Amino acid sequence: MSPEAAEVLRLLTVRGETLAVAESLTGGLVAAEITATPGASRAFRGSVTAYATELKHRLLGVDATLLAERGAVDPQVASQMAAGVRKALGADWGIATTGVAGPDPQDGQPVGTVFVAVDGPAEAMFPAIGSGKVVRLRLNGDRAEIRMESVRSVLALLLRELAGEHTGNERAQDTEQNGGT
Repeated sequence: MSPEAAEVLRLLTVRGETLAVAESLTGGLVAAEITATPGASRAFRGSVTAYATELKHRLLGVDATLLAERGAVDPQVASQMAAGVRKALGADWGIATTGVAGPDPQDGQPVGTVFVAVDGPAEAMFPAIGSGKVVRLRLNGDRAEIRMESVRSVLALLLRELAGEHTGNERAQDTEQNGGT
């Protein structure tokens, strides 16, 4: 159980809000981290692990043209995944992960390229960007390290949103993160 997951669930429970998760490269690790916290069922609705690209369209409503033109590793895909799982599972908040854990590049993106996204109630999000936010990560490390850092990063992003910490232009935030040693 991570401190981030416990705090996310605490804040959601206090607010009477719910969470849904859409995962690609993390393959269910975000949901596992959340459900490792006792009492998760008070706020966690469920998750969709859409590892195959066509499932991102079919289950989460990601635009098929976007997927065909840019592939699954794209900020708009992450944003649409978060919004899609929020809608599909009837949650107040949706979070998503998509990226390249390795060992090989994918969709023209190098290993370690990850997009994490959050979609929530418009009144709770930073007014200048509407109801969603995407962060690009450039992670180092092996496959397991990249996946675990992606889990930590998407939970931290949601935690910042729930806590109301907004700084500058966050729609196209580009961060360098080291997922390994």
